[in-house]
Amino acid sequence: MAFSNPGFSSSPAFSEKGAAVIRQERAAAGQRPVEYNGMTAEQLQDLYTQPAAGPVETDRMTYEDTIVKTVIAFALVAVGAAVGWFIPALAFVGAIAGFVLALVNIFKKRPSAGLVLAYSAAQGLFVGGISAIFEQIYPGIAVQALLGTGSVFVVTLLLFKSGKVRESAKATKIFMVAMVGYALFSLVNVGLMLFGVNDQPFGLRSEPIPGTNIPIGAALGVLVILMAAYSLVLDFTNIKTGVERGAPRIYGWSAAFGLVMTVVWLYVEILRLLAILRGND
Repeated sequence: MAFSNPGFSSSPAFSEKGAAVIRQERAAAGQRPVEYNGMTAEQLQDLYTQPAAGPVETDRMTYEDTIVKTVIAFALVAVGAAVGWFIPALAFVGAIAGFVLALVNIFKKRPSAGLVLAYSAAQGLFVGGISAIFEQIYPGIAVQALLGTGSVFVVTLLLFKSGKVRESAKATKIFMVAMVGYALFSLVNVGLMLFGVNDQPFGLRSEPIPGTNIPIGAALGVLVILMAAYSLVLDFTNIKTGVERGAPRIYGWSAAFGLVMTVVWLYVEILRLLAILRGND
């Protein structure tokens, strides 16, 4: 199921027909299984003693190679965030550039390392800029959001690796419905704020739940963080699928793009939730 994260759903290597696509790509590249018929004993011995082929030689997606690509992508996020932290105005530039590059990466069938890394840098500018803005209002909030994001990521990864958390068709359908509902709510909320209908700092999110003093954004924030965690589960599942199918090595960049997209979303949601809670003190 690759319809969770656009970063994965646009790549044929993670789709339902991914295995057929991979075979077609390898056939087009002239890659065929090695045939041992007719080889001498000395040739077989030489083949046996050769070092094991790595991802470069086999052109296959591996966990190790995907991790390296993902680390490089997040390193650029960190560099961009450092720049955005000192120049908060670049958050708007990063947001626009990130949105455009996200669309390009999503609709590009074959991933491009340059485009993925450019997207990561733009997202870094956005994250660093908004973090600096929130930090001026709520000192210490950026570190709290960073720790929260790291905790959710590590816990989700460990649960997935242990097999205790897995995707399911029912859970994914619920996730998709919740995502559509959340997107509609966000659009309505932005519209109300732009037209001055609601002048609260976070719009409807700042309004209390009827009969309580709890902001709507607090309850919604917890739900969305759970959604982002499940999105990580789907991302890990897609990576596992790509590796097991022997997807071409280039698709490791799709994995890096998808993870950056999900983690940045998770960080922003945690940052906003903390701001709502601290603003309600």
